[in-house]
Amino acid sequence: TILGETHEEEDEILPRKDYESLDYDRCINDPYLEVLESMDNKKAQRYEAVKWVMVFAIGVCTGLVGLFVDFFVRLFTQLKFRVVQSSVEECTEKGCLALSLLELLGFNLTFVFLASLLVLIQPVAAGSGIPEIKCYLNGVKVPGVVRLRTVVCKAMGVLFSVAGGLFVGKEGPMIHSGAVVGAGLPQFQSISLRKIQFNFPYFRSDRDKRDFVSAGAAAGVAAAFGAPIGGTLFSLEEGSSFWNQGLTWKVLFCSMAATFTLNFFRSGIQFGSWGSFQLPGLLNFGEFKCSESDKKCHLWTAVDLGFFILMGIVGGLLGATFNCLNKRLAKYRMRNVHPKPKLVRVLESLLVSLTTTVVVFVASMVLGECRQISSTSHSGNDTLSLQGVSEDVNSSIKTFFCPNETYNDMATLFFNPQESAILQLFHQDGTFSPVTLSLFFLLYFLLSCWTYGISVPSGLFVPSLLCGAAFGRLVANLLKSYIGLDHIYSGTFALIGAAAFLGGVVRMTISLTVILIESTNEITYGLPIMITLMVAKWTGDFFNKGIYDIHVNLRGVPLLEWETEVEMDKLRASDIMEPNLTYVYPHTRIQSLVSILRTTVHHAFPVVTENRGNEREFMKGNQLISNNIKFKKSSILTRAGEQRKRSQSMKSYPSSELRNMCDEHIATEEPPEKEDLLQQMLERRYTPYPNLYPDQSPSEEWTMEERFRPLTFHGLILRSQLVTLLVRGVCYSESQSSASQPRLSHAEMSEDYPRYPDIHDLDLTLLNPRMIVDVTPYMNPSPFAVSPNTHVSQVFNLFRTMGLRHLPVVNAVGEIVGIITRHNLTHEFLQARLRQHYQTI
Repeated sequence: TILGETHEEEDEILPRKDYESLDYDRCINDPYLEVLESMDNKKAQRYEAVKWVMVFAIGVCTGLVGLFVDFFVRLFTQLKFRVVQSSVEECTEKGCLALSLLELLGFNLTFVFLASLLVLIQPVAAGSGIPEIKCYLNGVKVPGVVRLRTVVCKAMGVLFSVAGGLFVGKEGPMIHSGAVVGAGLPQFQSISLRKIQFNFPYFRSDRDKRDFVSAGAAAGVAAAFGAPIGGTLFSLEEGSSFWNQGLTWKVLFCSMAATFTLNFFRSGIQFGSWGSFQLPGLLNFGEFKCSESDKKCHLWTAVDLGFFILMGIVGGLLGATFNCLNKRLAKYRMRNVHPKPKLVRVLESLLVSLTTTVVVFVASMVLGECRQISSTSHSGNDTLSLQGVSEDVNSSIKTFFCPNETYNDMATLFFNPQESAILQLFHQDGTFSPVTLSLFFLLYFLLSCWTYGISVPSGLFVPSLLCGAAFGRLVANLLKSYIGLDHIYSGTFALIGAAAFLGGVVRMTISLTVILIESTNEITYGLPIMITLMVAKWTGDFFNKGIYDIHVNLRGVPLLEWETEVEMDKLRASDIMEPNLTYVYPHTRIQSLVSILRTTVHHAFPVVTENRGNEREFMKGNQLISNNIKFKKSSILTRAGEQRKRSQSMKSYPSSELRNMCDEHIATEEPPEKEDLLQQMLERRYTPYPNLYPDQSPSEEWTMEERFRPLTFHGLILRSQLVTLLVRGVCYSESQSSASQPRLSHAEMSEDYPRYPDIHDLDLTLLNPRMIVDVTPYMNPSPFAVSPNTHVSQVFNLFRTMGLRHLPVVNAVGEIVGIITRHNLTHEFLQARLRQHYQTI
């Protein structure tokens, strides 16, 4: 699993440092970037057209995944409630309610057991998946998060979780499922289907894959709520750390495709009218409309804004409490449940299901009150068509243990699917008892907090909306009953309560505002929803972080925030960099590369050359050292050398005066051969270091000066590239020229993407350890770099906005002095360095 190891220190779980970073930067030299640099306009247009086709396909497939989940959730839920309701009605007269409870337990425990088994197959399928996708889009490679097996276990597991009566939603897992579809579909390959291979040369980079994951996550939101614009904003606000203007249209197009694909099939299946588009998403809030008989009713007024602000404050406090309790539960699970055998996780899920089922059954039978039905239009003995809601979102009112023309308000909330219960609170004209709403809110709050984090696929949007809707409906009832505000529309307060609680839990602002507006189809609710969410977020942020950020921190993921604190500018790049480097030379022996790759876990290595005082003598003694020194000389640009090239190119200019001037300039500037200016630049004032071969390892007998000797920086090369070069036998012998080394194209270098071979799987008997590898054609010769005196805020902004994974620190004379990775920019690491900075002042 991706859960970190637990270490107790001040009652906090320390983060792990073994997460890989995604490579969003260019990594291969210009001659090998065939996909981008070498393509003509027609190929570039074809590449862009294929990307649009892939985006559309991702949206359609995400909509179909949502259709699959929704269809089977409805099927299993209706089957369960039909059997249990019939049993309850029969046992009410015969006095065998215990049998009805056992039947309900049989359904729920079976479904939850199946969901837990699917999580055992793929542990990363547990939870909502939003924290994992947020980490992936931030640049962290979470193992298994976008695999085909993950989306299968996620989609099937969440339908069993919801059908099993757990207080979870299917909207969060839809976001994860859409992201997996976005990651896998454009690749046309899967590790689970190794035998199926397609020759599809496009999108063989982490940058393209990240863009498609962003589109898939947005499509998941759009399919869940019928909110394509909200999905786009969700991907921008909560998901992607790196965004560009061209991606916006593609993500919106993908969201639209997902929304209308799901709408087309759901409307056709449910109403038999194909092409009518009447059901935009998995969760629809219905139409908010005052009753025609109530002339005093208004959806909301300016006076209500004051109550909405207070509800936002309370929602923020409730959300902070929810997050605090869930964090403590998560820590307890990480210390006491996850280290134990996997069967313990299944037993925990079954315990939660057992408790939830018993509470729901007993509360519905004992704590409910019989309320008068406010309308005479009903179908059957126990259902009532809700006024204010169109026929496509009708819900049922339960009449358990209540006489005719009355209904059980607690059973109506508990013995219905969560979406139906939300519609009851939004649109039911009949009243819910304040005591019932209070008890329902308390029970639902505690049980949903306990449920989120167990080993089943589970979302948090719908439980938070239902819990908040009960809180809002309670506020409306109190205002009507005790203050006499007759103009209040209870559905509006239920919606604002849902927004307040959900905002207090997840701390989303603009995207959640648009999602709720699109779900209600009521633009007039924009202002109160926005104000409520802002107040709830500010209130909750005063105490702790959002629920997704909390779980990201507990997993120890080095997630980068949007910006650093102001006081961090007291630090420089030299304060946070890692000076102890593992590096390679431009020409390195195979035995050295194998040793480096097998003994380190770094994902990139600086390509460097040593600075020596008597390099001419070294060049005569060893061909390997000679090749490295020659490369350094040829790669160093000087003003004199550049002017010499320009002057020689200007000799062909037709002006004779200019030709004479250039000749004179060269004559005066060109030094004698024995005093070569380039050689003088290479000389250093420090004592020459030992004659160390590039394939020698550091020794414990070395002094500090020998171990950290100056190194001229030439570029970066990735671990995956080095392994690929070894696997394909790209090398030359010491008796040959480096020009004889085989050359690989960009397509050949990226052929194994995204699962490059591992160095530990390499057969060393096939390699000649004395052969030499020239890495210069494959390294990135111009990576982003910073000066040691650069402010941390500048380093952070460069690293985050450009999507880097490694940032070399190079001094004024071109020597690498350290390297910065995302671990050096996390909040915890910067805080520790700042404390050290204060101690040294």
